[in-house]
Order: sequence, then structure tokens, then C-alpha cells
Amino acid sequence: MNYSIDIIAPENDKQICEIIMQVGKEFGAIGEGFGPSDAEVQAMSRYYLDALSSRYFVAKIDGKIVGGGGVAAFNGNTEICELKKLFLAPEGRGFGFGKTITEQCLNYARTKGYKKCYLDTLSSMKAAICLYEKMGFSRLAKPIDGTIHSGCDVWMIKEL
Repeated sequence: MNYSIDIIAPENDKQICEIIMQVGKEFGAIGEGFGPSDAEVQAMSRYYLDALSSRYFVAKIDGKIVGGGGVAAFNGNTEICELKKLFLAPEGRGFGFGKTITEQCLNYARTKGYKKCYLDTLSSMKAAICLYEKMGFSRLAKPIDGTIHSGCDVWMIKEL
């Protein structure tokens, strides 16, 4: 098998959209207040490819996209970024893609001058939460002001 992690390209939009929707459904993240319902999901490359302070990575096995994750400013904040849309299809789990994508996102965020990285997720996404804790994220009692994902019930932050 050939594994790779690449910066998103327009031709990846359809596949990553399908994965985000599929995994969102798997974990109950459906409807308003959850990441899969965000407008950007329909064309991720448009939101991340040309942006000056955001990046989205796609994980591939033998050229087929099996997941992705990105980082962008939190509500235009220049000091706080957000880990966004880190979703892996079942066939992409267990290979370390989550950790590698998160590391690449955090490294990118540091180069852009962000001081903290925020994320919100669901308590049902236990493997993801475990990964984030191992990578130094700590839980918050409530979301930081301005979050749009009201359906999430776990909020975390990490100093960069």
C-alpha cells in the first residue's frame, strides 16, 4: 500500500465531502450545529487552498482519499486557530493519519503565528479525544465565545 498526505486540491472536494458526511452520520453529527453542515464542506479546496492562514490536508491510500483535516483562523482571530473537519473513513483509521494530520496542522499554525489551537468535537468520538489529549490538548468547561458548532459537547485547546 502507498500512503500519502497532501494539501487539498479541487479534484478532492467531492471525495472529502462524502467522507465528512459519512463519518458525521456515523457519530451523530448531523444537522445544524455540527461541522458536516458547514457550507465549506461542499467545496473544501475553495476555503483552504488559496487562503493565507488556513490549510487542509487529505490522507490517501493508493491514491484514494480516506480522510482529511485542516486548520484555520477561529472567527478571523489572528492568535487562535481551529482544528477543523478532521474526519477519517473507517478504511483510513489505524494508520496514524489522525496524528500526522494534526501535527501538520499544528506546525502550519505555528508558521502563521497562531498562539493557541481550539477544537470542538463529540464525546462519542472517543478515539479522536484520546489522540487530542495525547497531543497536549486540554479540555475546556465550555466552548470559547464565537463557536458555531453548538451541537458539540467537548471543547479543547492547546498552547502552540
